[in-house]
Amino acid sequence: MSLRRLYHTQPESFAFTPANQAWADAQITKYPEGRQASAVIPILWRAQEQEGWVTRPMIEEVARMLDLAQIRVLEVASFYFMFQLQPVGSVAHIQVCGTTSCMICGAEDLVGVCKEKIAPNPHELSPDGKFSWEEVECLGACSNAPMAQIGKDYYEDLTAEKLGELIDAFARGEVPAPGPQTGRWASEPISGLTSLEDARDHDANASVDLARRFGDTIDRIQGEPPAVRRAPPPVAFEAPPVPAPVPEPEETVPAKIEPAPVAELPAEQPTAAPAAEPVEEPAEDGTEPAMLSEARGGQPDDLKQIKGIGPKLEGTLNGLGVYHFDQIANWSDGDVAWVDEKLSFKGRIERERWIPQARGLAGLGPTAAKPPMLSEPRGGRPDDLKRISGVGPKLEGVLNGLGVYHFDQIAAWTEGEIAWVDDQLKFKGRIERDDWIGQASILAANSTEGR
Repeated sequence: MSLRRLYHTQPESFAFTPANQAWADAQITKYPEGRQASAVIPILWRAQEQEGWVTRPMIEEVARMLDLAQIRVLEVASFYFMFQLQPVGSVAHIQVCGTTSCMICGAEDLVGVCKEKIAPNPHELSPDGKFSWEEVECLGACSNAPMAQIGKDYYEDLTAEKLGELIDAFARGEVPAPGPQTGRWASEPISGLTSLEDARDHDANASVDLARRFGDTIDRIQGEPPAVRRAPPPVAFEAPPVPAPVPEPEETVPAKIEPAPVAELPAEQPTAAPAAEPVEEPAEDGTEPAMLSEARGGQPDDLKQIKGIGPKLEGTLNGLGVYHFDQIANWSDGDVAWVDEKLSFKGRIERERWIPQARGLAGLGPTAAKPPMLSEPRGGRPDDLKRISGVGPKLEGVLNGLGVYHFDQIAAWTEGEIAWVDDQLKFKGRIERDDWIGQASILAANSTEGR
């Protein structure tokens, strides 16, 4: 299983919408006193459906609601691939099954379509911010291989051409019918049914029928109760009339457990997907950075190595006169503001940390600066730094020898301070690779709450 870490850029806070908060409170009451932790998956899932991806403030709030250590919620979020730990496309996140049956039947071709039409790398947003993709393990639809999960539904019996058409349809605002895409009803032989030929009472199988009734394949929950979200089938389904769903009995919810006050979200709070995030206007003193009329020696750097830059964005940068990593690495705040004005998807330079990435690719690295150190642990009680994945007894001893004894020291390191500490370690690069900062931030917060 791959290592999954929280995204490097996080919103400042998280709060459920009033309706989603009421829903979450009701879920907690379903479990006996002292067993509220069992509600972590449904509540975290609801939070993700509201925001699009799982953020650190979201983990902190869910932990507070369930009286859990924050690391326990992080363990759940990082273990299950149903939880997205970084921003996803504002329209759809496509999960291509790459396990044996799908691989044999052409999953690699589907991945190729995603690379061409969305972004060259998994978990990378398309230039317009509408789509993202990843390859996942078996989704259990082997008889209909190759397949992909898009939003909440399965799209099966895919070809590269058909997946391209689906992506185009989603981009136009349509919601194509999920299920088999070759005319099959379910998972019967491709040649047609050989038994139970009179067993169908709908033109689509139960999964597709439910998708039509709910109409929320790629919709996210905004706080409406389920009865409201059961919308008529989208026009793109072209479905025949189906029986209206039987109204569910009104649930009796015990007296609401009032949660502790949660800070109000700022009016311009970022949403889950970067494409919808409000972005500050560039400073008026934006200055055009030094540009080139052509690449040095006729050999431009592969700017697509910078996470967040795809083929189209690379072409835009080349058109402006940006061909090399060291150009991006030396941009000032004014240069960033100027370039930001030229991009169709503003704010990504800082959000995706182009400059630190470019400095690394150019072999420059951040300017090293020694972080504040301690002569001894506070109160004579150092934190157990071995709780940070990637820090063992020997490395803990090295850190203590430098004057690092507590999680909050590591959580506060800047890029320059990371570079300084990195120079003191025998195995460079592990601080960022193992996300010490993210881990230490959660551990420091949890340690503070426990005092």
